[in-house]
Amino acid sequence: MKIDVTKMSSRLASDQTISDYDFWRALKTINNELYRMERHRIPIPMRMIYARAIIKSARSLRHSD
Repeated sequence: MKIDVTKMSSRLASDQTISDYDFWRALKTINNELYRMERHRIPIPMRMIYARAIIKSARSLRHSD
């Protein structure tokens, strides 16, 4: 399964029903979970890495307007 980070992040950035706080909260939740996985030496799923990249990119796109 190929994930198009650019396409998904631009869709999220243009969705006005998602607030800046929602982006921040989602990113914080993902980062906390990644930290927990790293501390417990749990393998990190690629979908978590993609999710973080998509949210970071969407947040950046929204703030670049």
